[in-house]
Amino acid sequence: MDDIPLSLLFGFLSFLIILSAFFSGSETGLVSLNRYRLRHLTRIRHRGAMRANRLLDKPDRLIGIILLGNNFVNILAASIATIIGLRLYNETGIAIATGLLTLVILIFSEVAPKTIALLHPERFAFPATIILEPLLKIFYPIVWLVNVIANGFLKLMGVSFDTKEAQNLTSDELRSVVNEAGALIPRRHQLMLTNILDLEQVSVNDIMVPKNEIVGINLDQEWEEIIKQVSVSQHTRLPVFKSDINNIVGLIHIRNTIDILSNPESIKDSLLPYIRDAYFVPENTPLNTQLLHFQRQKRRIGLVVDEYGDIQGLVTLEDILEEIVGEFTSEPAGTIKDVHPQADGTYVIDGSANIRELNRTMRWNLPTTGPKTFNGLIIEHLESIPEPGTSVLISGYPIEIVQIKDNTVKTAKIDPTLIRIADDSTEHEDTESTDEP
Repeated sequence: MDDIPLSLLFGFLSFLIILSAFFSGSETGLVSLNRYRLRHLTRIRHRGAMRANRLLDKPDRLIGIILLGNNFVNILAASIATIIGLRLYNETGIAIATGLLTLVILIFSEVAPKTIALLHPERFAFPATIILEPLLKIFYPIVWLVNVIANGFLKLMGVSFDTKEAQNLTSDELRSVVNEAGALIPRRHQLMLTNILDLEQVSVNDIMVPKNEIVGINLDQEWEEIIKQVSVSQHTRLPVFKSDINNIVGLIHIRNTIDILSNPESIKDSLLPYIRDAYFVPENTPLNTQLLHFQRQKRRIGLVVDEYGDIQGLVTLEDILEEIVGEFTSEPAGTIKDVHPQADGTYVIDGSANIRELNRTMRWNLPTTGPKTFNGLIIEHLESIPEPGTSVLISGYPIEIVQIKDNTVKTAKIDPTLIRIADDSTEHEDTESTDEP
């Protein structure tokens, strides 16, 4: 060893430091690869991605070959640095060589390459696989022996080797991925995707048309009244019932009644052959499930029933689609029919307004865990039928009762300038007053 020139030893030491940087950066680059992008690149036959995917399929072998190479290179570099130190400064050179080599490896073989690989994993990892894959084949017996010993020890420690579960995303994690996509996915598309994920958290009774607002054909009415009602109907499908919606007969498509309505000699019974059996939906059915049911049953409208079989409302395919893509309406953006802006900046809201629709359109955060309508929220909070002029604060939203009709809140007013986030001490505050909140 004394016959080898120092220049050659320094050159070999530099080469080993570069190799150490290669192994360190390869490890970080391959581990930092986006697994979902990697699968996409693999499907389109990207060569670097295919090699990386093969290596990552067996992570214990990949880590084995990288650490085998890295440790061998670092130990050999330490030996050469020791020889150089002895030849230059005798025994003192050993300490000098150890300190300098530690600093050089830390900076140029660890921190720098790993930082680059972390910032640009594909640029580092894909070319590295060209060397790592054949190295794994050459040194496979050694790697296999090391892995057998290491994996056996890990099994004794109770470590699981099933990586599939760890790679699966929960709905909340997937929602975070969508929201962090940035410019890669347009904002409107991001909202649609997150709305799809939220469907399982919403049931049909959250979006249904309440029973008292269902528009249908009452067969107990006079024929002339039925013709007039159908002629001006804004809906393409109508429920048909006798006397009361609970006495449902079925559903009818207005298109099928055009010939009957235009024939002056037609009678009420001529509608009966066109009535289709009603389709009933349990009130707690999640929207994602109901969407699939509509598809399988070839239906677009269903009657929502409670546990006793009583009709509670009506839900349509359009209602569910609106939860995904937004309202299908000709109203100006940011408005709904149940909200009436006032000149003083306040809003008069119908008691029948759906709370989820209010929150979505007005960007409010009224409670949605209880009643579904604005009227129900107020009455549940007060636990009584309020008088006009009553003011109540619910979750930081000041509400003034404007009109009471048939034991329900017909209209109420909210002043957006007074809305505040309520703390625990004020969340359930309510006051009796004839003044504005």
